[in-house]
Amino acid sequence: MNPNPATARDFLIVGYGNTLRGDDGVGPRVAEAVEQLALPGVRTLVCPMLTPELADPISRAHTVIFVDAAVDAPQEVQLRKLEPNETSQLMAHAADPRTMLALSRDVFGHTPQAWWLTIPAETLDFREELSPTAQRGYAEAVEKIQTLCR
Repeated sequence: MNPNPATARDFLIVGYGNTLRGDDGVGPRVAEAVEQLALPGVRTLVCPMLTPELADPISRAHTVIFVDAAVDAPQEVQLRKLEPNETSQLMAHAADPRTMLALSRDVFGHTPQAWWLTIPAETLDFREELSPTAQRGYAEAVEKIQTLCR
């Protein structure tokens, strides 16, 4: 059982992606921007990819928002409700937020409410700058997170 049950306003923002690969770094940048806002009850994590070690902080949140770039998505920011995979045994590809939710449930006994916020990406070239599309998505994503966390 989770020793520290989450409170009703306990949000965790997980921004993931490679900040040296152009638009792939938009997730971490969104999480960093949200951290700078110092919203009450909101914590952030920035990481290059989702790993099993994240299951513990995920399990301690009431609501988790995964933020990532999406190369194959429509040219709009998408916010989708997530449900965990049936099993966490799919660890061959832990980079899926649904697997992370299943791991949180299977190991720590708690599955937070979860959302997947994806931002359109144009380029994954070796560079630190975001494309105009990702920059617009970045601003919209930060606004969406602020709205959800109210």
